[in-house]
Amino acid sequence: MRDIGYDVKPPENECEDENCPFHGKLPVRGQVFRGRVVKTYKKSAVIVRELLRYVPKYERYIKKISKLHAHNPPCIDAKEGDEVTIIECRPLSKTKSFVIVEKSSEVTE
Repeated sequence: MRDIGYDVKPPENECEDENCPFHGKLPVRGQVFRGRVVKTYKKSAVIVRELLRYVPKYERYIKKISKLHAHNPPCIDAKEGDEVTIIECRPLSKTKSFVIVEKSSEVTE
């Protein structure tokens, strides 16, 4: 397992995915975001971030929602409802430029 250069807990499982930052050769750099998984595909996930922005004209806050597509390595295997940390990487497809590196909390139902 290699060190990716960020302070995140490495996954306990191992995988053979070449686009895994821990077990493959995918370099990570740039922005780090936290969000919630709302949908998963085979090796992809849709992450939602909720942002609060202050509008000085109206002296109020507005809530914005941002959706990002991220690669979901098999060693992390995030499910819907999980809080995750994603880091920017090189473009993996037309819409995927992020990879999930840490799963913070399990889904509780």
